[in-house]
Amino acid sequence: MEVHLLNQENSILQQFVSELRDVSIQKDSMRFRKNIERVGQIMAYEVSKKLSWVEKNITTPLGVHQSKMLSEQPVLATILRAGISMHHGLLDFFDQADCAFISAYRKHHDAHNFEIVVEYLACPNIDNRILILIDPMLATGQSIDLTYQAILKRGTPKELHIVSLIASKDGVDYLKKKLPHATLWLADMDDTLNENGYIVPGLGDAGDLCFGEKI
Repeated sequence: MEVHLLNQENSILQQFVSELRDVSIQKDSMRFRKNIERVGQIMAYEVSKKLSWVEKNITTPLGVHQSKMLSEQPVLATILRAGISMHHGLLDFFDQADCAFISAYRKHHDAHNFEIVVEYLACPNIDNRILILIDPMLATGQSIDLTYQAILKRGTPKELHIVSLIASKDGVDYLKKKLPHATLWLADMDDTLNENGYIVPGLGDAGDLCFGEKI
């Protein structure tokens, strides 16, 4: 698996991630959503560098210019609900992309044991297409793996890019084994998962911080 950890170089991305982690700034849910959206835009820009391009003659008011264009548009597949804000950011840049939406959540049996449940899938045909799978928090990696397996009912992509805001080292190691053909894009990575499978220090529950606590 090819892993791109974008915090290795200083950029405005680090400012946005720092604000997302900050408990005092998190109280402003609109700013939290906006910062995730901004991170999504930056990630889209970085992913675009690895996609295939073609040259095309573009007519301007004063002549013809040989320009570069994406050879094809990707499919943006987003895990609900936490991924919605990040999805908006990527869609701002890949503005002609097709979109897929998947619900995946943890069903807890007790404080320490849970399973990942996938209940809803709305997805175009992805056979031989570029698939970008979006999930802000890559904790154990199980949600992304099971989501991808569900999406395969709609075809087999020729490229798989996974985009996350913050990952745990354990989650990355898990996906390296399960999805070695994927390319992984991370804004940041933390070393620890706690006993409940949450990233530490992380930032908390991204879905709740964006949209309010769930019952």
